[in-house]
Amino acid sequence: MVLSRRGMLFGTVGLGATLGLGLTLPGGVAAASVAPPAGPFPALPPLPAGAPVRKLFSPLEQRFGPYLAILPGMVNDIEVTDPATLGYMGGGWWRTPSVPTNARVQEHVFTLSWFHANARSWNPYSGNAALLKRLDAAIAHYLNLQHADGSWPEYSVTEQSKAATGFGLGYLAKTLANLRQANALPTRRGQIGTALHQGMTWFLDPANPIWESPIHYANQNTSGLASSTRALQLNPDAAMQAKLAGRIAYLAAHGQSPAGFFYEPTGMDINYNFEVMIPELAEIYVLTGDKTVLSMASKFASWFGYNVVREPDGTGSLTYVGMSARTTVTGYDNVIPDPDRTNLGSFFVPEVPALAPFFTSAEDRAATRAEWAAASGPAPGLAKQDTSPRILAHAPYGESLPSKAAKQAAIAQLPYLASTDFAVQRRDDLTNQAYTFIRRPALYLAAFLGTRPSSEVRGSAGLLWHPAAGTLVQSQQDDTQCWASLLPNGNPDARSNLDATYQVGGRAWDGQRIVPGSAPVVVDYALPDGRIHTTLTVTPNTVTRAVQGTSALTEQVPLVLKPADTVSFSDGTPIGYGRNSAATATGLTIHRGSQAITISWGTALAASVTATAVNILSTGGRRIHVLRVPHGGTLSTVITLP
Repeated sequence: MVLSRRGMLFGTVGLGATLGLGLTLPGGVAAASVAPPAGPFPALPPLPAGAPVRKLFSPLEQRFGPYLAILPGMVNDIEVTDPATLGYMGGGWWRTPSVPTNARVQEHVFTLSWFHANARSWNPYSGNAALLKRLDAAIAHYLNLQHADGSWPEYSVTEQSKAATGFGLGYLAKTLANLRQANALPTRRGQIGTALHQGMTWFLDPANPIWESPIHYANQNTSGLASSTRALQLNPDAAMQAKLAGRIAYLAAHGQSPAGFFYEPTGMDINYNFEVMIPELAEIYVLTGDKTVLSMASKFASWFGYNVVREPDGTGSLTYVGMSARTTVTGYDNVIPDPDRTNLGSFFVPEVPALAPFFTSAEDRAATRAEWAAASGPAPGLAKQDTSPRILAHAPYGESLPSKAAKQAAIAQLPYLASTDFAVQRRDDLTNQAYTFIRRPALYLAAFLGTRPSSEVRGSAGLLWHPAAGTLVQSQQDDTQCWASLLPNGNPDARSNLDATYQVGGRAWDGQRIVPGSAPVVVDYALPDGRIHTTLTVTPNTVTRAVQGTSALTEQVPLVLKPADTVSFSDGTPIGYGRNSAATATGLTIHRGSQAITISWGTALAASVTATAVNILSTGGRRIHVLRVPHGGTLSTVITLP
């Protein structure tokens, strides 16, 4: 009996394989497979000495340099000796788990196909036969991982992965385009076309559970829609195109919160919303001009502007990371060099200028590219795992970065800069989430209350900013670094669901945008079991947390400090940047330039400030230092801003 490579790969060789039956494996894995190429598979030669040569790259293609540097290693790590896993892209270059049954590992077939198809003075591998032979094996392995229903697996053999299928369709479509451009592998091109049709049939089916409402992990759904958009341009299909249009409309209705964010899984995530979702929507927009995705981007921009605050020194922005439901992105530098995976999203900027503050300006990007080209030595390669093929897959589209002037004009229109006095909520009643944003003349405060969409989210107040001093408090996704009251066991109230009531000037407030004037904004909330009750009061220049507990508690405040800050407890004990400090005191003062911010708790208590390893932005030295004040259970902490 001759064992098929698919049977060996999945460990399913048996009667069906022996008799040549159309065996279907658990989870819909089809035993039928495409034939892999026959050997030999010569290794890809190394790059010439001194390559990649920086000055040879055009500015828009500089991002290919770090990928070219690792191309021989990636190609030569493709399995070519074991028939059971022939074509598996080993070496741990991209996704984990790095195993032959994870379809996402194979996404770099696009990268290999681009270098084969595109002749450049700096690319010695265009038309290379060894590269093509190993690429052919990698594509065959990729196609053989597809289930009979059209989906692909990621974490387990039988998994029908929305992410692996959604993103994979795009990489295969772009691979097909590259192979057509090079007039290479005609048989494989037909097999890719068949796989794309099967994949879209699964992905665009309205009855598929991936389209539950609200859509969980909306970025993955969007990837499949962007991928299908590209695939259908290569192989038009009117019926499939109609399904795609229907799913785009459905995404707009069920994948974006009324608050403006995109569901990850049902909450906001800075990283996935801005760095993945917006570029995927932009690909649809660039290819089709679709007004639905443009509207989604505009709605998101109006939300995002409340949650990313600019530092007055112009070095970048800090995020409301404590309410991110999945990942930790604490800030964005004002200037981000290549490779920048948000680039494609810049195509929304001309129509949605409210997104301009979050992109590097065209002039600044040109400067970083000039610096890269002038740097000595060859372009360095990327580290394993940090080799996203999306950056290269989006590169051919170009970019539409704002000018410096346009960016500055858009920054001036950010909500907390365009006005000095407002209170507004963005709510999602379906998921019981309430995001409160309060601007007073001396401060800007953001808070999340309601049902946490994931275990990563920390509720209560989470971001405090001053117009001259910048960010002073930033709650993290960590029990020891969030703005909270700690129970004796160390658990913060911010890790619980905290429903709240809201008042302005002593009257109930429904969250609609208002101008408080001299009236205080009061947010009242408690743990569900009543062990901690908090009244948050915001005036034109103060934030007060009045806490009452049924046991001893600890007030915890994650301060954002800078190296040049002069900080001391009320008894004169200095608080050193990057060091731990302690004193018995009634408060502390932060001197930042000409600004003095005080935090007072009114009675002498043993307090401490602990330096953490959380650094924010690449310049300016911002670091989280956590203030903790143990108390008997009743305490009012007042932050006064100039």
